[in-house]
Amino acid sequence: MIRENERREKMCLFFVSDYHFEMISMPYISENLKRNKKIVIITENNLDDSVQKVLSNVNLEEEQKNRIMNINWNNNDVDKFREIQNANKENRNLVIFVKGRENYIDNINNNINNWINNQEAKVIDCYDINEVYEDVNNIAQRYDKILSTSGVEKLLK
Repeated sequence: MIRENERREKMCLFFVSDYHFEMISMPYISENLKRNKKIVIITENNLDDSVQKVLSNVNLEEEQKNRIMNINWNNNDVDKFREIQNANKENRNLVIFVKGRENYIDNINNNINNWINNQEAKVIDCYDINEVYEDVNNIAQRYDKILSTSGVEKLLK
């Protein structure tokens, strides 16, 4: 079982809207799908409609768009934890996005830590900048890297 302080990499993302989250995460998701990693999106709100709109406007091969659409973008946490559990049983590499308000992210991370037994799993905590704008620096200090529109960048501490 992995604990938060045992994660090899702690990564975060800050977004201003669902579309912004998807535009930031889409290249990273696409890259990891090509590497045959399991992508799990744990989110407070359903993202199906906004993902479809974003994918209709991005320059990706149709096959890759379909792979991205096949990710479960709904907000059903129970299903997401089943996906995590199944990926663990199959010993698949996981990339987990946890998107929402700060207390939601904290609660989900506590649960994830009880379900993941694979230290190679990457968890990317995705914060709504509108909620945490006064605390962004303090939050960022807890992480090693940030995923932004320019890709993954190491945070200086």
